[in-house]
Amino acid sequence: MTNYPSLCMMIDGERVAGGERRTHAVINPATGEKLGELPLAGPADLDRALEAAARGFAMWRDAPAAQRAGVLQGAARLLLERQEEIARIATMEQGKPLAESRLEVMMDVNLFNFYAGECQRLYGRTLVRPEGTRSTVVHEPVGVVAAFAPWNFPIGNPGRKLGGPIAAGCSVILKGAEETPASTLAVLQCLYDAGLPHDVAQAVFGVPDEVSRHLLSSPVVRKLSFTGSTVVGKHLMRLAADNMLRTTMELGGHGPVLVFDDTDLERTLDTVVPHKFRNCGQVCVSPTRFIVEDSLFERFRDGFVERAKQVRVGNGLEEGTQMGPMANARRPEAMDRMIGAAVERGATLHCGGHRIGNQGYFYAPSVLSDVPLDAEIMNEEPFGPVALINRFPDEAAMIAEANRLQYGLAAYAWTQDAARQKRLARRLEAGMVGINTVMLGGGDSPFGGAKWSGHGSEDGLEGVLACMITKAVHEA
Repeated sequence: MTNYPSLCMMIDGERVAGGERRTHAVINPATGEKLGELPLAGPADLDRALEAAARGFAMWRDAPAAQRAGVLQGAARLLLERQEEIARIATMEQGKPLAESRLEVMMDVNLFNFYAGECQRLYGRTLVRPEGTRSTVVHEPVGVVAAFAPWNFPIGNPGRKLGGPIAAGCSVILKGAEETPASTLAVLQCLYDAGLPHDVAQAVFGVPDEVSRHLLSSPVVRKLSFTGSTVVGKHLMRLAADNMLRTTMELGGHGPVLVFDDTDLERTLDTVVPHKFRNCGQVCVSPTRFIVEDSLFERFRDGFVERAKQVRVGNGLEEGTQMGPMANARRPEAMDRMIGAAVERGATLHCGGHRIGNQGYFYAPSVLSDVPLDAEIMNEEPFGPVALINRFPDEAAMIAEANRLQYGLAAYAWTQDAARQKRLARRLEAGMVGINTVMLGGGDSPFGGAKWSGHGSEDGLEGVLACMITKAVHEA
C-alpha cells in the first residue's frame, strides 16, 4: 500500500533490515492486504541491543535535566508536525479511525511535554537532623528498562514506554507490537531527530517469548515495563523475579459501569456508547459491564441498543467512520465464541454478534443483556465491540458486582447524588475511577490498576518515579 514505510528494527541507531532474519507479515486489518515484512530479532540482535542500552545508560544517567527535557520537547514538536503522516500509518496497521489516531499522536505530545517539565522537578528531600549531620533522600535512574508495548494504541503505548525512562535518565529497549511496527518506529524517530543519542533507545521486534526470555535474563536489564494481558503479565513477572527486576505492569481490565436511576440518561448514553465502541472496544479501560439500577434498566438498554445500531463501521481512513475493524483475525473469532456461548447460557442478543463483509476483520457493534454471571464473557475481558447490560436492585448489589472480578483497572459510575459519588470513589476497587465521565487519562495523571490489573503507574510524576530508585544518604 502506498505511503507505508519500509520496516526495520532500530539498534544502536542502525536500521536493521531483513537479511537472513525471519520476518512477520504486517496486515492491514481493513483489507486483509499485506503492508510489509517485518524483520524479527535473533539472539545476536538482542545482545547488540543490550550492549547499546548499557552504554547508553552510562551516559544518559548523567545527562543534565535540561538536555533530557529538550529532547522530549523537541520530540513533541516533531510529533505535532508529523501528526497526519503518523496517524495514517497507525490506522493502516491497526484499523482505528483516523480521528482516533490523530488524538493518539496528541496523547504523546502532551505526555512528552509534561515529562519534560518533570525532568526539572525530581527534587528529593532533606530530612531534619541534628547540627553536624545530614540525611537526604534522592531519586536515581534505575538502569536499562525492557519495555513491551501492545498493538491497541500503536502510537500512545510506545510513547509511554519511551517517555518515562528517558525523562528519568534510563535507557530503554522497546519491543513494539509486531502488528503495528511502523507506528513504534515513527515515535522513536521523533526522539532521535530531537537529539536523543541512539544508544539510549532501541526498538526490536520478534517472537514474544524468545525476546522476553532473552532480555529479562540479562543482568543488564534492571526494570520490566509491560502492557498487555494478565496471563502474559504473570508469565513475565515470573521471568523478572529471577533477577529481582523492578516492574510496572498495566494488565487486563473488565470495566464496570454503574448507572443509577438519578443520572441524566440521554447524556450518559451519548457519552458511554461512543466510548464503548472506541477502537472497536480494544481498550484496556473500555466500559464493558453495565451495572444498571433496576428502575432504569429497560430505558438504558433500549437507548444503548438504538445508538449502537447507528455506529458507522468502515475503513478507518474513510471520512465518517466511527469504528474500524478489529486488529487481527484472532479477535472476530474470539467475539463469535464468547457472544455465542453467552447466548447459549440465556443472554439476550439485541444487535451485532456477527462479522461484517467478506474482507478485513470487521465486527458489528454488539449488545447483550441479562447475561448470566457465570458466562465466560462476564468473567474474561472480551476486548471487543460488545456491551454487557444487566440489572441490579440497589447500590450495595451494584458495588458488589463491580468488585466481583479480580480485575481492577478502571471503573465508572453515573449518578447525580453527591454523597453517593464520594462513597463510590472510596469503595470501587480500581486504579482509576471515572464519575460522570469517561476521561481517565492525561499526561499529568497516573495510569495503572489494582488486583489482577497490575501495579505501578505510567504517566504523571508516578510514571517517571517508576523508572527510578529511592536512595537515602546519611552523612556525619
